[in-house]
Amino acid sequence: MSQTIAFQGVPGAYSDLACRQAYPGWTTLPCPSFEAAMAAVREGHAQLAMLPCENSLAGRVPDIHRLLPESGLSVVGEHFERVEHCLLARPGVTLATIRRAHSHPMALGQVLKVMKELNLTPVIQADTAGAAELIAREGTEEDAAVASELAAEVYGLDILRRNVEDAAHNTTRFYVMARERQMPALGTPHTLTTFVFRVRNMPAALYKALGGFATNGVNMTKLESYMLDGAFTATQFLCDVDGHPDDPALFRAFEELRFFSREVKVLGCYTAHPFRVAHEGR
Repeated sequence: MSQTIAFQGVPGAYSDLACRQAYPGWTTLPCPSFEAAMAAVREGHAQLAMLPCENSLAGRVPDIHRLLPESGLSVVGEHFERVEHCLLARPGVTLATIRRAHSHPMALGQVLKVMKELNLTPVIQADTAGAAELIAREGTEEDAAVASELAAEVYGLDILRRNVEDAAHNTTRFYVMARERQMPALGTPHTLTTFVFRVRNMPAALYKALGGFATNGVNMTKLESYMLDGAFTATQFLCDVDGHPDDPALFRAFEELRFFSREVKVLGCYTAHPFRVAHEGR
């Protein structure tokens, strides 16, 4: 079977672009949902899944925290993809004729400057690439889409203007998921570990649970809390830390964490993406 990587969305989506950038030459498999992308890996239709977890402007991606622990998959890598929005339209359409911009609401919120400059009315669509597909199929000279350069290529649209995003730092981080855990060797530089845990219902439980990371000098790069099953007293935490689970310092930190927690589940250990390494210490 050819090497295949699954993503949520339609061809030309930013997740599709991330797959192609991270794994050039692989076949990308569009899926209607995050659950479907994970199922594609579990069922052997794809070797990997590329799942967005957070964006530098919009913050965390909903539902990923809920799906990862029960997915049956492991985090085997991360990828950072710069979001470069383009203004797309059917061939022959110009900036002078467009009146409406179609896209996902998050994307529309990231291009307010060009929307104001061109006096465009926002039209909400389910996703960016879907908006491009709609314009290619039904668009008029007054319609444009805010989507990726890849979407323009996939759907045969012209790029009226590139890099129309308001913030130059707009970047999305992805987890790369696989059926089998693929941990780097102990001692590999720039290693990360992702895990989830639930603390016991006792005073200062979170403070005590995290104390082991501080006393053992383990750097925590991500800590997010999520309500479970609609219960205000049941909270799960998703974390990324520097290091390998078998590193003595991280091993001791996990021992302390388990003492104060009801459940600790390591989701994966992997090598940091070059984007992260390049921005360390900034």
